Amino acid sequence: MFETLTFYHSLFRWLVLASLLYAIYRACKGYYSKGTFAKTDNAVRHWTATIAHIQLVIGMVLYLKSPSVKYFWGNFKEAVKNIDVAFFALIHILLMLVAIVLITIGSSLAKRKPTDMEKFSTMLIWFSIALAIIFIAIPWPFSPLANRPYFR
Repeated sequence: MFETLTFYHSLFRWLVLASLLYAIYRACKGYYSKGTFAKTDNAVRHWTATIAHIQLVIGMVLYLKSPSVKYFWGNFKEAVKNIDVAFFALIHILLMLVAIVLITIGSSLAKRKPTDMEKFSTMLIWFSIALAIIFIAIPWPFSPLANRPYFR
């Protein structure tokens, strides 16, 4: 089960990134062209947050099943010295939780803003900050913290 969850979590990251990039693109385009916040923009906002939440659920189950996380919490003094183990047990999950909270807040605030420009700018700011945090927290093959292949 752990391997299957890892595969889906790794695969789903691309959907999270694509939806965030598309939402940021639409927000940027709408903001700078002074466009109307259409149904499509609202759907993109909503689905971006939903996709991020689905990834969070997969990640939380994976976190609870992870042998390296269990090792980390059982052998904290030794495990904290291993950056690869510490990354997944602490850094990755904390940064991703912050990013999901930012996406959720940004989505919620954008939905409630009275003007189209405020909706676009709110999405642009909150989603962009979340994307930056996600890029740091993903174990890219080139990451100095922990690296994994693009596809598992």
